[in-house]
Amino acid sequence: MTVFVADERGEPPAPDQPSIDAARWIALAEQVLAAEGVRGDAELSLLFVDEEAMARLNEQFMGATGPTDVLAFPIDGEQIEPGRWPDGGTEGPERIPPSADELPLLLGDVVICPAVAARNAPEHAGSFEDELALLLVHGVLHLLGHDHATDEERAAMQARERALLTQFYGPLGGDPWGR
Repeated sequence: MTVFVADERGEPPAPDQPSIDAARWIALAEQVLAAEGVRGDAELSLLFVDEEAMARLNEQFMGATGPTDVLAFPIDGEQIEPGRWPDGGTEGPERIPPSADELPLLLGDVVICPAVAARNAPEHAGSFEDELALLLVHGVLHLLGHDHATDEERAAMQARERALLTQFYGPLGGDPWGR
């Protein structure tokens, strides 16, 4: 299992937004994926972006104005037979294309805006780090098919968030589910 982390904020973070500890968030994502039954060669991207980038993504994909805290982009669809693996061109000479079970499971991208997380944290999960942990778990669960469109879905997703955070992160300074 591979988790890629990129801090794509263009400028140095504000004092209330410490640098991103990639190793910490990779470990949490890997633990959550394993607990959710993801096995084998799987890939997840975790991106930390500034408010401007998040606002563009939020408008383009959600039709909403302004930045949000987290967006998840699952990779949906059927397996596509590769040509020249992995980019779909020609196979080239003497190349045996990989079988479908040899290709990595591409889960998708979780995009987090630390500036929004920092603003929301005191009234939500507690600390900046608590908020990032919650957003990471929330985004990964979305990639794996969880949703919160109905009351039943919301209750199930929040229960799973609580359990995973308790097991792999620890207690949060606030109660983001109490609102």
